[in-house]
Amino acid sequence: MSEIYLLQLASQQAKWLSARQTMIAANISNASTPGYRAMDIQPFSDVLDQTRVTMVSTNPADIALDGNDFTAARTTESDPWDATLSGNSVNLEQELTKEGDTNRSYTLNTNIKRAFHQMLLSALK
Repeated sequence: MSEIYLLQLASQQAKWLSARQTMIAANISNASTPGYRAMDIQPFSDVLDQTRVTMVSTNPADIALDGNDFTAARTTESDPWDATLSGNSVNLEQELTKEGDTNRSYTLNTNIKRAFHQMLLSALK
């Protein structure tokens, strides 16, 4: 049985959200480190734009198209709201806002996966 694209996409987004949460936590933990530059990862929409989706072949005579998996999230320097005199660009308010957005996205992702899983189970009954 082939992989279900929606579950693969949700799994990739969960990995991206985990990487973003790790980056936000690193920014928060270095909020008082002189010279530390706040970092973020590229938006998930950019990851999707660079992704090539492969078509599923149902017949060996079908034309096979080569495709790539999702690209790894790259880190980018965050656009700070303000920088301190020590050169530190971490803004705790901005980081906590990003953390709240990440938490909401992760909750939405989990709820979508749960609903899709329940739909698949009910279709199999």
